Formats: sequence, C-alpha cells, structure tokens
Amino acid sequence: QVHVVESGGGLVQAGGSLRLSCATSGSFLWINAMGWHRQAPGKQRELVASITSGGSTNYADSVKGRFTISRGNAKNTVYLQMNSLKPEDTAVYYCYADVRVTLSHLSTDYWGQGTQVTVSS
Repeated sequence: QVHVVESGGGLVQAGGSLRLSCATSGSFLWINAMGWHRQAPGKQRELVASITSGGSTNYADSVKGRFTISRGNAKNTVYLQMNSLKPEDTAVYYCYADVRVTLSHLSTDYWGQGTQVTVSS
C-alpha cells in the first residue's frame, strides 16, 4: 500500500506565497519522480511541476519563475514553494508519486487527495 498525503493549502491574497508539502509512505522499492498537478473549476487537470529522483525539474510555463519544487532530505517528500501568486493559480493541487512497488510490476502513479489553494484579488 502506498500513501500520498499533501498539506499546506489555504487562502492567500494575490502576490502572496504558500508552501505545499507532500509525503509518500508505504511499501515500495523506489520513487521515480514526484510532482504536482492542479485542477481549477471547469478546467482539465494540468501539470504544475515535477522532480525526478535524479533532481531534474519540470515546470508549466505559467508558473516558471514563481514556483519552485524541491525534495526533502528523506527523498520521499517534495515541496512546492509558490510565490507571487495570482488569482488564476486558484485550484485544487494534487501531489503524485511515480512509484515502483515491486520488480514484477511496472511503475505506477499514486495520488493524494488534493489541497485547495485560493488566491484572492
């Protein structure tokens, strides 16, 4: 069983900052990558940022220069530092972990329940 748990969402004014945290726990061999997606009302879920086990990062164009993804020392945790927030960043943010559970199974994405981020204008 693999568990992905997010925390850190909330309400902030435009221009403010928030930091999201995500931890992966359970029984697995290794984590290939972790990251964040978001889904705003009436819109499709979109990738926000991701980081591989090797430390390579990827960002959506809309958040480049404002958001930073990083890993914790334990390597099973990731953080999303969000600065200069805009009302259009309002969404439910979902953390995922690309996990290899056993050698006999392909890697699988596991998702958290999501955390609401609301940016007021």
